[in-house]
Amino acid sequence: MTACPTGIAHTYMAAEKLTRAAESLGHAIKVETQGSIGVENALSDNDVKDADFVIIAADKEVDRGRFAGKRVLAVGVAEGIHHPERLIERVQSAPVYEGGGPAAAESGGGRERSVAYKALMNGVSYMIPFVVVGGLLIAISLALGGHPQADGGLVIPDGSFWKHVNDIGVIGFTLMVPILSGYIAYAIGDRPALVPGMIGGWIANTGALYDSKAGAGFIGAIVTGFLAGFLVRWIKKVKVPRFVQPIMPIIVIPIVATTGLGLFFIYVIGRPISWVFTHLTGWLGGMTGSSAILLGAVLGLMIAFDMGGPVNKTAFLFGAGLIASGNQTVMGMCAAAIPVMPLGQGLATLVRKRLYTEQERETGMAALFMGLFGISEGAIPFAAARPAQVIPANMLGGAVAGAVAGMAGVSDAVPHGGPIVAVLGAVGGVPVFFVAVVAGTVATALATVALVDVSERRKGRRGAVSAAGVVAADRPESEPATVGAGAVAAVAAGGAASGASTGSRTATEDGSPAAAGAGPRTATEADDEEDGKGGAPDVLSGYLTAQTVRTQLTADDKEAAIRELAGLAAGTGKVADAAELVRVALAREAQGTTGLGEEIAIPHAKTDAVTAPVVAFARSADGIEWGALDGTLARLVFLIAVPEAAAGDEHLRILALLSRKLMDTDFRARLQGAEDEAAVLRVLGEIR
Repeated sequence: MTACPTGIAHTYMAAEKLTRAAESLGHAIKVETQGSIGVENALSDNDVKDADFVIIAADKEVDRGRFAGKRVLAVGVAEGIHHPERLIERVQSAPVYEGGGPAAAESGGGRERSVAYKALMNGVSYMIPFVVVGGLLIAISLALGGHPQADGGLVIPDGSFWKHVNDIGVIGFTLMVPILSGYIAYAIGDRPALVPGMIGGWIANTGALYDSKAGAGFIGAIVTGFLAGFLVRWIKKVKVPRFVQPIMPIIVIPIVATTGLGLFFIYVIGRPISWVFTHLTGWLGGMTGSSAILLGAVLGLMIAFDMGGPVNKTAFLFGAGLIASGNQTVMGMCAAAIPVMPLGQGLATLVRKRLYTEQERETGMAALFMGLFGISEGAIPFAAARPAQVIPANMLGGAVAGAVAGMAGVSDAVPHGGPIVAVLGAVGGVPVFFVAVVAGTVATALATVALVDVSERRKGRRGAVSAAGVVAADRPESEPATVGAGAVAAVAAGGAASGASTGSRTATEDGSPAAAGAGPRTATEADDEEDGKGGAPDVLSGYLTAQTVRTQLTADDKEAAIRELAGLAAGTGKVADAAELVRVALAREAQGTTGLGEEIAIPHAKTDAVTAPVVAFARSADGIEWGALDGTLARLVFLIAVPEAAAGDEHLRILALLSRKLMDTDFRARLQGAEDEAAVLRVLGEIR
């Protein structure tokens, strides 16, 4: 299996490399591709039964239960690309997987992610949609359905349409913590761990169960997720009579683990949380006479630490409680710090896009919106994924915002934060309030970028989260599959939560891969294929024709090359606005390079500046700097342009076909050596 939290090109490249390596070594292989949209070319029971070996190259957890009794080798996804022959050699002496959970067959290899990392990423990927949906629905309902009050507050009338929208958003927020915990547990202990993980997460987030005014929040959920997962794995090792074994995973393990974990959290972990909450409140009460700057910094640190957990809630309730006594400045400090985390993390994804996946950048945009409405939970996905880097950066920004607000005596008349309360008139000292928010946001963003960058460099994998351009920004979860009977079974899985789709590839009767899902072609497209091709083979469903091929680029830099390729595409009549096509393609490049390495670049654009899918290709004799991770200059450059309406399937299908075929060294050599456009088309016609 190859799997990564996000990915497209690397997934296809790994599948192709493994397929070619297996065939060259005389093995039959079948590759199943997985993703959030489902499974393509699924391995049947017979495929698995007939397989001698299973290769898993994964950076996230995948279900291995069906491979019990097979020799299974587990490594990182990059190994499938760089060392496929070595993997096929190693898997033949790999240990037999006995079952018992997805993490039970770790086979080393040095490059595979740790169980803890993969479990955490699994939980975060499932949690993100709940954060985004819940936060945005709450923000939208407040913006469109809230009514300003005389004291500056914002209230949504009970029973109104927007109140129901708000309630739905609250449900999403309520579920996000149990989801995080549950899927961390699932990644460690498989399905029996899902229930104790989710219930444990709910308990962790419900402070009333252990006499605390604030739940443990997402940090508590991470704790319960790992506890549930490892508890279930331990229970699975207990020897039980044969007649009990069938009910172990569906009755015994979930009940025992859920009860044990729940009571442990309530009686053992929960009490210290309650104690911390109580004593923090008393400690803050003793600080009210001290320096306002110091108090603001401390409150900002606390607000930013756990975003809804006991430390955050202590600071928030402390500030809110003083409003009634006439002291509104403490809440002003809190209000300035509350939006800093989501705003700062969202800004960080814009400042250094290459450090983030497409999913993270989309979450960053949602976080920016949530920050405007004082929803600090918008930063939780970032903090959960990179706690060592994000939490300190959040705390720095929160402290800066709180200190600036405290120094200027900013006040807030309502128990809420963010720019929304200033816009609605609840804040005293509005200009300085915004200065505090901006200062904290910038501090958070810069600190996050610096810490993440240092971390990536230290691990020797800087930029891997946006690897090869397409990997970062367009990764769907599923890939085309290869064919073969099944001496070696491999599963290629993409990102956990990107939600895009590729077209499927199936096998023809003679065993050759065939492209499907291209959709009907118009008469114009058919004419384009015939005009000037001299009987050249159909290339990429007719999207690439003699009109869109050039044997030699005149451009010597990336932008000029994209403009030149856009000009070729415009010659087909399928480009309504060439300038807009160039703009969108360059904007995509700004998110992360589309240089795949191996002297290949595939810039692409999803825009209604084109009326139908079109692909252009050109070669560069000297090569063009494209920012590829392997440092090679781009000599083979493809431009893919599809309308927005087709973006969900077509550009990803085309990208998948190209990515796989271009991994063939001989194919690239023949493409480089083709003498003219007709020869180029004949070589490219092999892409199916």
